[in-house]
Amino acid sequence: MPETSSEPLRILHAVRAPVGGIIRHILDVANGQVDRGHHVGIIADSLTGGARADALLANIAPRLKLGVHRLAIHRQPHPADLMAWLKLRKLVGELKPQVLHGHGAKAGVFINLTPRGDDAIHVYTPHGGSLHFPPNTLAGAFYSRLERALMDRIDLFLFESIFARDTFQRVIGKPAGLVRCVFNGVTAREFDPITVAGDATDLVYVGEFRHIKGADLLVDAVAELRANGTPVTLTLAGDGEETATIKAQVERLGLTREIRFIGHVQARHGFAQGRLLVVPSRGDSMPYVVIEAAAAGVPMIAANIGGIPEIFGPHHDALFTANAPSAIAAAITAAMANSDATLARAKALRERIFLHFSQNSMVEGVIAGYREAFAKR
Repeated sequence: MPETSSEPLRILHAVRAPVGGIIRHILDVANGQVDRGHHVGIIADSLTGGARADALLANIAPRLKLGVHRLAIHRQPHPADLMAWLKLRKLVGELKPQVLHGHGAKAGVFINLTPRGDDAIHVYTPHGGSLHFPPNTLAGAFYSRLERALMDRIDLFLFESIFARDTFQRVIGKPAGLVRCVFNGVTAREFDPITVAGDATDLVYVGEFRHIKGADLLVDAVAELRANGTPVTLTLAGDGEETATIKAQVERLGLTREIRFIGHVQARHGFAQGRLLVVPSRGDSMPYVVIEAAAAGVPMIAANIGGIPEIFGPHHDALFTANAPSAIAAAITAAMANSDATLARAKALRERIFLHFSQNSMVEGVIAGYREAFAKR
């Protein structure tokens, strides 16, 4: 255990897939911890993320005294899991972290099963974790039961939203260890305004093409609007496991001229490609894309799901019923018909993000949680 609150910590973050908001969160936290003098390392899956993950991890690697380590970790339960866990356990033995911080369901299970010394703590941030797996599926039932069996081995649960905390405790159970909420945060440069592109479409989506993110719902909403005489256009900025499926959907609906795909881009570049950002998620805990867009003052509407209402706060008029293309279409119509109110809400939401969702507050909150867990042990 550290002797004083100012003593550097040896911190090892573990994650399965180094993609999306989860790796953004880890990199931001890790950079902030390094800036404060701590010795940090990252363990991540080598099977996913491609060139983008390689570049992100290579960029931060020179700053990490405990290094970057890639292991082959499958998303679903797999016979190779035992070998991956043994390799992770060996790394933990060599690096001797005082804080072993798992992110996501698979990494959470791996660190739960890893022995720790008397001077170390186990920390878990689910990021949705096993809750992203439907409980009536084999994987969902397996992870939920395993998390329930192992959760009392965790010293500190760090949730990025009140929604995630409450859902975990309702579905899995109430942990014996400390439970704290620390909101995701953005850096000062992300408050710079966005200049809308000259060829911007009416709408833009920025994110992964995964079922849970709901890009297909937005495509259906555009089809409904156009069928009812509202000639909206859409830019889809992103990629993922459902890219081919969504492209086929656009072709089937005859929307190839009205909907364009621009691939994966930096979020701020994506925001500039449309005049109204739509976040159609079927499920989300504390999505970075919403916080980033709000910080930049981007006009936005979003699904009333997960932790998104916690970001919007009193600006709930921007939220629509999740998993319902007709609700998305109605919200788009209302936002475009009341453009002055939409812009005013974007300005007010930007001020809210500045007060409650900074990277500095996030990093300080995470480290404070570590210190509290050490004190309790």
